[in-house]
Amino acid sequence: MKSNQAWTEYCKSLSPAIVETCARTPVSAGGTSLARALHEALPDWQFRHALARGGWYRLGGIVDEHGQRITDNLEQWVEDALDACDGDIQQMIEENEGRTLYATRLVGQTHYLTANVGDEADNFLQLEIEDLQEMRAHRLFSNEPTTLEELVDPRGGNLNPLPLGLPYYTLRRIQHIGAFLTRMQAQKQEAAPIHRMLDDWSKSSAGANSDYANHWVIATREHLDRYHQPIFRAQPIATLPGDPPDFEAAPGTSGLNLQEALQRFDRAVGYPMAWYFHMLTTKAVPHWVAQSTVEDALTGFAYLPQRDVDIIRNWLHRPYAV
Repeated sequence: MKSNQAWTEYCKSLSPAIVETCARTPVSAGGTSLARALHEALPDWQFRHALARGGWYRLGGIVDEHGQRITDNLEQWVEDALDACDGDIQQMIEENEGRTLYATRLVGQTHYLTANVGDEADNFLQLEIEDLQEMRAHRLFSNEPTTLEELVDPRGGNLNPLPLGLPYYTLRRIQHIGAFLTRMQAQKQEAAPIHRMLDDWSKSSAGANSDYANHWVIATREHLDRYHQPIFRAQPIATLPGDPPDFEAAPGTSGLNLQEALQRFDRAVGYPMAWYFHMLTTKAVPHWVAQSTVEDALTGFAYLPQRDVDIIRNWLHRPYAV
């Protein structure tokens, strides 16, 4: 097993091939084609397309009415122009009167791809690739802005965005999830909810039947606090196509009816104990279900393996949510 630093350096060594693959793979081909192209470029790794999350954008640059680029960095251009006017936004508006300038934004989605390294739940590489398309958005200064936010990203100012080019792939991040979580755990003595979730997965029927990375990705964040100490965040995201199924049992259900509801949920999601992990994360399953399953086990109605019952009992004694 590589050390954390070794994984960091190894992931860096993979980046050039990924960047090249992104450049030559059309977005229109879809996520499966992207995974296939990555396997051709990195034959040692079988990346699978796990999830695509969209609905976000970033501020882009500025173009004129002819589509000629003024800058790639809208925010920096505005800050420099405001500094030149000694912070007087009204003066900046007057100095740009008569110019037809449009802000652009990068609209996109993030593709998560995973490749298993070993048997441990967190022992996988996770690749984040964005597909982006630059869009011409609102006309600058036309809304008589009084704040920088109203100038660079006004609400309701982007009703008819105009594409400025084809969408394209770009590498955002590649990391070994286990190495990231090890660094995260080094911050505190007590395990964070994400560490407990992965430990529960490994001990449960879910871990005995499928790899964690087949059903979940982990959105990670790292930043420095005001004391310049690193802060780590990790959020599991189910790779289901859409929302999890409804849990079809009313509060107080027990016995055979509860067993059938658990089985329906697990079959719909695709692995045993899915209901438990969605109870922790997506809140698709209410907490009373955990109590009822343990009560059924204590009365001798053993429809769950003992290892799963032990996990649920431990959660009831020390609840957590991810």
